Amino acid sequence: MPEQVRRSLPLEGIRVLELGDFVAGPTAGRLMAEFGAEVLKVEKPGAGDQVRQWRLYGDEVSMLWRTLARNKKSVTVDLSRAEGAELIRVLVRRCDVLIENFRPSKLESWGIGPDVLRRENPSLVIVRISGFGQSGPYRNRVGFGGVAEAMGGLRGTTGYPDRPPTRVGVSIGDTLAGLYAVIGALMALLNARRTGERRGETVDVALADAVLSVMESLIPEYSAYGVLRERAGNRMEGVTPSNTYPCRDGEWVIIGGNTDSVFRRLMNLIGRPDLGADPELSGNDGRNRRAAELDRAIGEWTRGQSLADAVNALVREGVPAGPIYDAAGIVADEQFRARSMVVEDTTSVHGRLRKVLFPGVVPKLELHPGEHRWLGPELGAHTSEVLLGVAGLSLQEIQDLADKGVI
Repeated sequence: MPEQVRRSLPLEGIRVLELGDFVAGPTAGRLMAEFGAEVLKVEKPGAGDQVRQWRLYGDEVSMLWRTLARNKKSVTVDLSRAEGAELIRVLVRRCDVLIENFRPSKLESWGIGPDVLRRENPSLVIVRISGFGQSGPYRNRVGFGGVAEAMGGLRGTTGYPDRPPTRVGVSIGDTLAGLYAVIGALMALLNARRTGERRGETVDVALADAVLSVMESLIPEYSAYGVLRERAGNRMEGVTPSNTYPCRDGEWVIIGGNTDSVFRRLMNLIGRPDLGADPELSGNDGRNRRAAELDRAIGEWTRGQSLADAVNALVREGVPAGPIYDAAGIVADEQFRARSMVVEDTTSVHGRLRKVLFPGVVPKLELHPGEHRWLGPELGAHTSEVLLGVAGLSLQEIQDLADKGVI
């Protein structure tokens, strides 16, 4: 058979310099790396990104690092040293995008702020991610994802009304900021290509802004009606029925029967055609007024079903429904496997090489799909390669920098 021709990736030829630790900036870099960008991940010598040490479970490097840094090249540079800052100024001459997630003014304090970097590369797209953005009275505050989720409105709407606000289980504020950072970078690159603009764009992403932007009608409902949305547990506030219901085997099923036609099918399935035919329940407004009654009726039916039987019956009737998975459920699900959303790679686990499952690449492109090529690398694995090939340093210069602890 003829050898299959490898298709190019959408961001091949784009070089990204990633500065900063934790989740938001590295999420942006990961996504660009998955679609072909050469991402140079700059880390502190001897320590690296602190995510390397999060949730170790007895290992030396976390699986979170292996995931967030996949397809990237690890380059060690001490940004606080004059020689390190000079290396960054040299590297940006050969880069298209710089991503950083330090507190505002931190780059400037090291002598590598946007004005300096653009003297080296006027077309450089600079993506700046921070807790509260580069402007406003809170700009200099330290702001992690949890704080952004709280101040952006997400935590206040998450949980049950009689219990404290809660988090959603992952660093969603950081991830949202990372996604907006990529969108901003790509828009900047596309606009430069479209218009011939020679001065690079600055993309300012605040974690708090990113969270607020996905809060749907939270603000206009308050502004127009004085409504302060409250925590509603697993029920979708103002959209009925949409909730999580108990099954016979102790499992839970999530059901979304909140469109008019789906609601009628759901009521027929659970043996309550009277509710499906009730004129007051024909629209969402009426259903919302009787949400507790509808939840009781649906719960009575689900309690008599196993999770599998409930999901199968609901799916057959065209009612959106599904199980609440943990990691074991996800990796066993045929849908995720079919879409390559669970991929296998080999890495060290407690000192031995093992095959480990990782999340796949999103979005799915038909002609030029992204790739999982390698896991987050060892600290400084690509330092010499990058300083030789991109910065143009000699082996002796690299050795001198290593001897001084700059790299």
